[in-house]
Amino acid sequence: MATVKLLSDDELSPEARAIFDDIRKTRQSEFVNNFWRALAHDPKTLGRTWESLKQVMAPGVLEPKVKEMLYVAVSIAHGCTYCIHSHTAGARAKGMTDQEYAEMVAIVGMAAETNRLVTALGVPVDDVFLIDSARGGGQDL
Repeated sequence: MATVKLLSDDELSPEARAIFDDIRKTRQSEFVNNFWRALAHDPKTLGRTWESLKQVMAPGVLEPKVKEMLYVAVSIAHGCTYCIHSHTAGARAKGMTDQEYAEMVAIVGMAAETNRLVTALGVPVDDVFLIDSARGGGQDL
């Protein structure tokens, strides 16, 4: 349940309306989701968040589907139900298959388990994994 009112288009300030216009233009869709509608109460935060997200999720070295899948993985790790759903939808729209989703979820679960084990056991990082090691770092397990 929202802790703030989700603003309709009719309730937007001129600043928030301009950002919503950019969201629609950039995404080539009339749909503006509830996250942006909640943030619209504070146009400065809305604008800063939109600009950052737009930059990070823009075309780059990583494929758009991979970026969405990474967003889902981090959202699972942080327990953000909203982001899990919205970015899973985004990843599916960019071609993620059910098999890719299942494999990604298995990796997230395995990483969560091994992260906690290594933290609980206080396992020191192997020298070969360090960038400044004599062996160059980045070795496979």
